[in-house]
Amino acid sequence: DYLYVKEDIRAVVMASKPALVKVILETCLLNKEEIRIASALSEEAGADFIKTSTGFSTGGATVEDIKIMKESVSPKMKLKASGGIRSREFAEELIAAGADRLGVGNGLLLL
Repeated sequence: DYLYVKEDIRAVVMASKPALVKVILETCLLNKEEIRIASALSEEAGADFIKTSTGFSTGGATVEDIKIMKESVSPKMKLKASGGIRSREFAEELIAAGADRLGVGNGLLLL
């Protein structure tokens, strides 16, 4: 129930003010349409960030997922790619696709 999800996120946003709210989608468990819907619902509910993953599920950030998320929200919505970012080249691809922040386990690998 998408309305339930949106209202649940909105409740977290309202309870957390003035702190920023980041919604983690766990994109590796969603299809493309679900990523689009979850991204849009997160923004509509007032979240500040959407994040690809916790880094602990079956997959991490992908360039395709970041592109889908970026296309699904307004320019004011911030995107965080996380999980599986182990090279500077991949980090740069994610940024080029629209990621505003990266979650990495070892930043030295990106130098």
